[in-house]
Amino acid sequence: MSNEDIALMAHLMRRAGFGATRDHLEGLVEKGYEQVVDELVDPDAYGIPKVDTDTLYRYYPSLHGIAPPPEGRSHVMYHFVNSERQLEEKVALFWHHIFATGNSKIDNPTELVRQFQMLREYGLGSYRDLLVELSKDPAMIFWLDNNFNHKDQPNENWGRELLELFSMGQGNYTEKDVFECSRAFTGWTIAAKLPRSPNGRFLWSFLYDPEDHDDGEKEFLGHRGRFNGEDIIEIIVRQPATARFISRHLYNFFVADEVQVPAWLDVPPKDSVAINIIGDAFVNSGFSMRETMRVLLKSDFFKEALYQKVKSPAEVVAGVTRMVGDWAFPRPGILPLGNEPGYMGQEVLDPPSVEGWHTGAEWIDSGSLVRRINFSADRLSNLQMPGVVSIVNRIRDQGTLPPASMVDACLDLMGPVQVEDNTRNELISLAEQGGELRWDTEEQAAGAPQRIGDMLALIASSREYQFG
Repeated sequence: MSNEDIALMAHLMRRAGFGATRDHLEGLVEKGYEQVVDELVDPDAYGIPKVDTDTLYRYYPSLHGIAPPPEGRSHVMYHFVNSERQLEEKVALFWHHIFATGNSKIDNPTELVRQFQMLREYGLGSYRDLLVELSKDPAMIFWLDNNFNHKDQPNENWGRELLELFSMGQGNYTEKDVFECSRAFTGWTIAAKLPRSPNGRFLWSFLYDPEDHDDGEKEFLGHRGRFNGEDIIEIIVRQPATARFISRHLYNFFVADEVQVPAWLDVPPKDSVAINIIGDAFVNSGFSMRETMRVLLKSDFFKEALYQKVKSPAEVVAGVTRMVGDWAFPRPGILPLGNEPGYMGQEVLDPPSVEGWHTGAEWIDSGSLVRRINFSADRLSNLQMPGVVSIVNRIRDQGTLPPASMVDACLDLMGPVQVEDNTRNELISLAEQGGELRWDTEEQAAGAPQRIGDMLALIASSREYQFG
């Protein structure tokens, strides 16, 4: 298999998942790019199993019930690392960015984990169905105050964000549309529940209260009728603005970094042709995210967009963890894994606002960069990690290597990672301090693995490694 095939498959797995080891990549290349995309977008059709949560809960029973925030974050990160349905997880994270719902207000991590599971289940299905499920999600109802949206006193919070942040974007609706949308969602609320028990809180559930629903005639986006919430969503998904807005989000998350969402009203897309291709797939498929992602991942513009995105903290943590082969089994210490992205600026299940996180270069500042480097370097230099052992063994099979070849071998097996000439030259300069990488004597064989681990850590510290 060619280096180009490996590089393209690695690109696909970074964007449509959280990365893969070289052994895994080589197996995927043998299947072929087209088939791998088909498996990613439709795992049920190929019998790809879901995460074994029974085993997870056996070793971490606190993740199954009403749990504090660290358990909720760890539940999500465990799926990122261990799920064979990588695109399902990545799409759930994509929607979590857009439908940003945070524990800072919800104060109920279990409900946020349930919402994340809903995003897994519906994220690759119909966008229409996804919006309906989101409208019924208790965490979202509480997050955007729709439990205070009554027919005699509408609350516009949910209606406004549904239009502005979740579907159409600024400039494509009026204040009257916001009000009429809010009227249509009156009576969509959270059912009364039992008080907190000695063992924790009871779960929330959706309730439609017809007595509190405004059943009067409404005028919304040029349509007139006695609309309920489902009718509003049906109108929304058919708006051209919705296809453009979702397409730009997909491009920004899966293809290349764009300017931040508030600037989209004034700044044109980086690649308008790509946005049109994604939008056409979205509309022509009847708003199927599965078919839209199939078109996106098989497109030339996606295949050519290598290293045009800064990795999010969740991608850094999950990607490195998968590469080194850590957490393949629920061993002790899972909570730090869930907390780690927060130290880098992305606290999963608790975005900073309804806008979600600012992405791209804004992921990086002096503090978060140091944390990213330390986390990655610590694990990639750990010779006990099975993924690092595999890299060492592959390099050992190449025999004696001069410093430049050693550097290139490490770059290749870590990605492949493409670095600029000055970065490569610096790495070679550091490798030259140890001379050739040799395995002839007992002393050389004992020291060579650590030299490789140190080089992997140095590569993880490079600017280029922050891009995916």
